[in-house]
Amino acid sequence: MLAGAAAGAAVLPLAACSSPLAAGVAGAPLNPETLVFWNLFGGGDGVRMQTMEAGYAKQHGGPSSLQATTFAWGNPYYSKVTLATVGNKPPDVAIAHLTRAKPLWDGDLLDPITEDDLASVGLSASDFNQKAWTAQKTDGKNICIPLDTHPFVLFYNVDVCQKAGLIDADGKLKDLDGLENFEAALAAVAKVTGGTALNVANVSEVATPWRFFWTMYNQINGATPFISDGGAKLTVNEDAYTKVTDTTQKWVEAGWLNKGLDYATAQTLMFTGKAGFFMQGEWEISTAQSIKGLKFGMVPIPQLFDKPATQADSHTFILPRKDRTPEQRKAHMLFIKQMLEQSLTWAEGGHVPAYMPTFDSTQFKELTPQSNYASAAETAVFDDPAWYGGSGSTFENTVGAQLALVQQGSSSPAQALSAIKDQLSTYLNTPSPL
Repeated sequence: MLAGAAAGAAVLPLAACSSPLAAGVAGAPLNPETLVFWNLFGGGDGVRMQTMEAGYAKQHGGPSSLQATTFAWGNPYYSKVTLATVGNKPPDVAIAHLTRAKPLWDGDLLDPITEDDLASVGLSASDFNQKAWTAQKTDGKNICIPLDTHPFVLFYNVDVCQKAGLIDADGKLKDLDGLENFEAALAAVAKVTGGTALNVANVSEVATPWRFFWTMYNQINGATPFISDGGAKLTVNEDAYTKVTDTTQKWVEAGWLNKGLDYATAQTLMFTGKAGFFMQGEWEISTAQSIKGLKFGMVPIPQLFDKPATQADSHTFILPRKDRTPEQRKAHMLFIKQMLEQSLTWAEGGHVPAYMPTFDSTQFKELTPQSNYASAAETAVFDDPAWYGGSGSTFENTVGAQLALVQQGSSSPAQALSAIKDQLSTYLNTPSPL
C-alpha cells in the first residue's frame, strides 16, 4: 500500500510544475540522465527557483536534463516526500526546511552527505553559514545542505519613522536595542500614526505569533528548549514564557501592538503608513517592493532582553534515501552546487544566502535592504527538533494558535500555556511514526 501511495505521490503534483522543465510527471518515461527535483516554492520564490532551474538546465543540454516539480507547501509536501521514499520512488534531490529535515533523518529517509560528497563537486563545510551548517548536523552526520537562512525581521515605514524622529542623519533607522528604548520608539510611532506602532499578524495566522514569541523568548537568559527529547518532553521555561507573553499583552493594552489583524491587513497598514513597524519573515520584501512610492527598510529584530536571537529556518537540499551509483551521486551533488552558485538570484527574494561565496560577494553587499538584515543569520534560532515540529507543523500550529489568543486578549498567558500543554500531550506521548 505504501509503495502504491508513494508511486502516486511521485507523479501527481498538488500544484503546478515549477517550470516547463518538468517532463515525465504524467507518466511519460524519463531520460535516464534526467535529474528529478522536488520543491515547495510558490509565488516569488517559485519564479526565482524556475530561473535557477533553467540556469542549471542550460548547462546540461536543455529541458530534458531536469524534471522539476512543485508541490503544496507544508505537511502535504513532507507527506509526499516520506511516502515516495518509503515506496522507493523518491526524487533525486528535494528541498526541505532544516527543521523538517531532522524528522526525515530520524525516520531513516535521508542519505547522509559525506565530506567526500562535498569535495567531489568542490564544496566544503567552510562554504556555508556556520550557524545553519552546525544546526543541520545530526548524529554527527550532514543531513542536508543549506541554501539560505530566512529570519524573522523588522520592516519599517521610513516616512512614519522619520516623523517619529527614528531615522538618523544617514537615513537609517536608529538603534532600537533595549526594551525601554524600543518601547519609547513604539510610543513615538504611535503618536505619529494615531494608532498602532507595530503590527504582528495573529488572526487566521499561527506561524507569525510563534515566530514573534520564539524570537523574544530566546533573547532571555535561561530560555530552554520548548520541547526536547525529540518532542517527547515539554521543557519550556515558564518564567521566560510569562515574561514574553506579559510584554505582548502590555504592548497591546498600551495601543502599540495590534490586538487582532490577519496577515494581509497587518502588512498593508504598515505599507500605507498606518503603522510604523511590521514583523514578518523577510520574504515579504517582494510585496513591499511592489508598492509604488513606498519607502521602507528592513533590519534584524532588536535585542530587547539579554542577548540577540532571531527565529529562523533554512531551506535546504536533501538527498532522499535511494540507491545511487557513484556517478549519479556526483551528478546530484553537482546539481546542488550549481543551484548554490545562483544564490544571488535567490537572495533577490529576501532570503539570506547560506553559501558564503555569495554572501561575501560585492554583489550581495550592494543588494539592499537584504544586506541590511543579513546579520540576523548569525543570531538564528531554529525550532526544536520533533517529529511533529518545524515550519508549517502541528507543533507550530498548536502553540501559535494559543499565542495568538494571548495577543488578542482572549486568553491569559497562564490559560494559553495550560491549553498548549493539554493539546500537545498526545504528541508528547506518541513515539515518532516515521
